[in-house]
Amino acid sequence: MKVGRRLVDYALLYKKIIIAALLMLTVSVAAELAGPFIAKKMIDDHILGIEAAWFETEKGKDSVSYKGEWYKREEYFNSGEEKGEEVRVLQVGREFYFIPAAISFNGERKVMDGKMIITKGEEFETYPAQKLSGDELLDFYNPEIPKIIKLLVFYFGLLVVASFFQYGQRFYLQKAANRVIQKMRDDIFQHIQKLPIRYFDNLPAGKVVARITNDTEAIRDLYVTVLSTFFTSTIYIIGIYIALFILDVKLAAICLILIPILVIWTYLYRIYASKYNHIIRSKVSDINAMINESIQGMNIIQAFSREKQTSGEFEELNGTHYKYQNKLLSLNSMTSHNLVGVLRNITFVAFIWYFGGGSIGVGSVVTLGVLYAFVDYINRLFQPVTGIVNQLANLEQALVAGERVFSLLDEDGTQVADDKMPRYQGNVSFDHVFFGYKENEYVLKDITFEANQGETVALVGHTGSGKSSIMNLLFRFYDANEGKIMIDGQDIKDIPYQTIREHMGIVLQDPYLFTGTIASNVSLDDPRISRETVEEALKAVGAEKVFKNLEKGYDEPVIEKGSTLSSGQRQLISFARALAFNPAILILDEATSSIDTETEAVIQEAMEVLKKGRTTFIIAHRLSTIKNADQILVLDRGEIVEKGSHDELMKAGGRYYQMYQLQQGSSSDLAG
Repeated sequence: MKVGRRLVDYALLYKKIIIAALLMLTVSVAAELAGPFIAKKMIDDHILGIEAAWFETEKGKDSVSYKGEWYKREEYFNSGEEKGEEVRVLQVGREFYFIPAAISFNGERKVMDGKMIITKGEEFETYPAQKLSGDELLDFYNPEIPKIIKLLVFYFGLLVVASFFQYGQRFYLQKAANRVIQKMRDDIFQHIQKLPIRYFDNLPAGKVVARITNDTEAIRDLYVTVLSTFFTSTIYIIGIYIALFILDVKLAAICLILIPILVIWTYLYRIYASKYNHIIRSKVSDINAMINESIQGMNIIQAFSREKQTSGEFEELNGTHYKYQNKLLSLNSMTSHNLVGVLRNITFVAFIWYFGGGSIGVGSVVTLGVLYAFVDYINRLFQPVTGIVNQLANLEQALVAGERVFSLLDEDGTQVADDKMPRYQGNVSFDHVFFGYKENEYVLKDITFEANQGETVALVGHTGSGKSSIMNLLFRFYDANEGKIMIDGQDIKDIPYQTIREHMGIVLQDPYLFTGTIASNVSLDDPRISRETVEEALKAVGAEKVFKNLEKGYDEPVIEKGSTLSSGQRQLISFARALAFNPAILILDEATSSIDTETEAVIQEAMEVLKKGRTTFIIAHRLSTIKNADQILVLDRGEIVEKGSHDELMKAGGRYYQMYQLQQGSSSDLAG
């Protein structure tokens, strides 16, 4: 599905709000665009209206006294009211003249010796003319003044209405935009939690963050600014064209040339802008990823004096981003305002050419009021045109951002299952399992073993031998390429991810803590884990001794990753977390490898508490910590090369014996 269509689908989730905004916008545009029509009426019907036909009448409403007689405009006579002799008031230059007779036709006027001569082609007529003084002219205008004031008040009222509805449409359009982005961010965040771990192996966290924050913010600009401008401008343009066609069909048709020009321009602009925006958005992601990585590894950067190299790499990314931002800026600068200016000039040239055939004035193609309205509408026409052209850059940015967001949403994820299953016993078996992170590159080959309920199984081997991969398969972070993994006789592929993990616990070598408190990191804010359970779990793993001096106890704040706590403290919290969730299967991934000797004693006791009544897998480098394991699996290059208890393997004198002797020798040397 195209990006534009999907963005529309998101908007349609809040169509009621958007429809309300568009209705308000339509009312506001109609109210605002009534201005030139009102101005036309004031000019043609009231300011220039005194040149219409006047008739002798009796004294009364809208009648004017001149030289002892009363006169009233034809438009103001009531039905059936008697009319006297027709007279006219005509303008020549800056002067107005009273003509005591009807005129046969209108045309070019001039006054000589108290006579007005009106010429049209070869025809001419002569009429007696009396020049009006300022007061006499004002008398003829007096009936028009109240009507002009009424029109002005009406126009002011329309402006108030337009302002009110303009505020309403902006409020509701932006409200809808905010709701859309809120929904989109929720969808993205929920979706990334459904993505397989494999997806994150090749995508830096900073790039994912950029899509959730920067890209959705660009899409927010689409809904708040771009679509708002496009909706407003489109309705304005439609309204203006309707008004122009009402005023003059031919000239309005000439102005229609603007529409295909805008369409062609938009198409050509997008060809170049899309290319630049793709590169810009990509570089923003790269910059975010690098900043994120640099902050995470700042201690390494500073310890190994990599500041200059890191800064150089960042400058290269930033320079590329700057280069394409400038290209986009040049594209916008050369075309947007210039295009509108050129279109405006072409339209006014066409306008002047159109009126060139007939003089503007008496007997012209149009009245002065129509001329004023046309100029006003053409000026107004270029305001929405400018708005559309200036938003093309933001539109393209938003579409590129939308493409990146939807590509993330299109990644295959796993639906969160609400299914619950009783706590299983924890009998685990691997049956001829093969697995590789890349196709045809197996890191586990023909893995076969069994672990019964309550047993402790240790996995040992050199780095890269496949220990962690076995645990990744058991947790279903990945699925085996061949073979079966069974829990209590059931293939784990038949059990939903979340359901199987509900009764599993893991303690990592470097446990991850979230921002919150010690207690919240144990319960993970799971409503099933009570405060009492949290405290019992911490007490059971010996955390009381370690945290007793903290001012707020178990409510002591923990910042991101628990960086203010020691390795041992973080590890104890991780143990308590595993115990609180009471898993049937427990995985200890090198849980004591980075702990000092004093804390290790506490953690060893905690491990014994944790292992009771559950199947435990221990990944260990320190072989001294797994001597009591029921079963030890020795891995080498993805294969199990030895299997048995500590005593059995030591008697065998194979790979495990060599590794153990090597470690014991190293320990003795250090002790010496």
